[in-house]
Amino acid sequence: MSAGALETLRQVNDSLRSALLRLHPERGHCSAIQPQDFSDLRNQILRAGECLRRISANPEAAADLEAAAVEKESLEYRSHLEHLKRFLPDLHARLLAEKARVETAKTRAAAVGAWARASRKTV
Repeated sequence: MSAGALETLRQVNDSLRSALLRLHPERGHCSAIQPQDFSDLRNQILRAGECLRRISANPEAAADLEAAAVEKESLEYRSHLEHLKRFLPDLHARLLAEKARVETAKTRAAAVGAWARASRKTV
């Protein structure tokens, strides 16, 4: 295993840490969340999974790296996944609520537009 695997885990952890801050459930509004955010999360998780498979497939190569550093990054990655597991259901609920709010606003805007057009015809 090369130092590239350790660097990959570090990059994934940095990315997940950043995503967790952006998507955190305590944020009041989730309208700033984009589909790309979830695509990026998925890609980082897949990237780390492949990296961890390579590490576990060749355990004697772990001696080439600082074993403690690999263990630290692996534990941090696991912690990020556990955090995601805990807060994604809440985020899902908030996104559904935001979707309902947007649909209600859209329906209301359409009704107001229809009323305005009808009012112009009668005036």
